[in-house]
Formats: sequence, C-alpha cells, structure tokens
Amino acid sequence: MSWNKPPRFEPKIVAYCCQWCSYAAADLAGNMRLQYPATIRILRVPCTGRVDVNMLLKTFEFGADGVFISGCLPGDCHFKAGNYKAANRVNYLQKLLAEIGVEPERVGMYYNSAAMGPQFAKTCRDFHQKMVELGPFLPRAASAGPGLEQAVVEPGPAPGGRERIQAPPEPARGENHLPGLRQGLAPADHQPFQDLKVSSWNMSR
Repeated sequence: MSWNKPPRFEPKIVAYCCQWCSYAAADLAGNMRLQYPATIRILRVPCTGRVDVNMLLKTFEFGADGVFISGCLPGDCHFKAGNYKAANRVNYLQKLLAEIGVEPERVGMYYNSAAMGPQFAKTCRDFHQKMVELGPFLPRAASAGPGLEQAVVEPGPAPGGRERIQAPPEPARGENHLPGLRQGLAPADHQPFQDLKVSSWNMSR
C-alpha cells in the first residue's frame, strides 16, 4: 500500500539587495555554485535606503511569504547611512506586523559584503527554512480576521512638532521597484494590506 506524501511547501521570498555589496555577493554565490532555494527572487536596488515600508507591504500584497533586505556591512554603505535607514524601517514594520497578527519574522534585515558569497547563500537558506516553519502567508492573512485588513496607523503629531501626513497607499516610486512580482505570486485581487496606511515620517527615518 502506498501513501501519497503531501507536497512540500515552498515559500515565495523576495530579497531586496544593494547593488554595491549584497547583489555582488549573490553573483559570487552563483559563480561559486553555492546552493540556495530557487524560490528566492532577488531584486537589485541602488541602495537599501531606497526600500521603504510601503514597498515591503506591497511585496506581501503581491503574494510573497517573506521578504528580507540585504545591504552593505554597517559603516560601509556607499550612501553613508542607507543600510541604517533600511534597518530602522524593517524594525518598524516588524512591530507593525506583530500588532496586526502577522509574524514579524517574515521581514528580515541582513548585511553581506561583495566578498561574502557563502554567507549570502547561508542567509538565503536560513531565511527560507524560517519561512517553511512559519508556513504560507496567505492562509494566515485570511484567518486573521478584519483586524488585518482594517489596521490603520492613526495620524497625529510627529516628533519635533511636525505634522504627521499619511502616505498614499500605492506610491509610484514603490511600483517602479517591483518588476515582475505580479506574475506567479498571487491573484491580482488579493490585497490583504489594501487599507493599511503608514505615516510618512516613519518611512523617512
């Protein structure tokens, strides 16, 4: 008597990589024939400081199970503080996801120089294994109830007395950095974060 094994869950992961360091590390890993999961889609960005909170949320909206940013080593950013800004945004988004019932581990921040091909491959394998343990994002989002789709960061006074202004839900700049994500990730009508608004002062830290 034979038993049919259930198909192994393969998470869809998007990695935003700095073109100066981490993207070169990904190339090095390929040249060294180092193995890491093929379901990880790497997007090259000029600097990890260009990746804002809305872009990360849109990545989940398009069907990713996890997303991480990989930038230059601390202190070696070609734009001085881009990786620090990215780390602050990841930390902010992790707290936001926890508040609305989503595992904060689905977002990560890593640092890999151009010479760290083996470490970049290990980063991919470790993050992939973490997503396998967490399971698919979409079923959890669907079972989270109305709190997920209706979560809103209320506007109010920002630090320093500035007025806190809510950013548009679909900024054009974010769209420009998401080529090809719509294809093969999720149905076009799946928008778990459609009503989620993030104040602009948090994204500019």
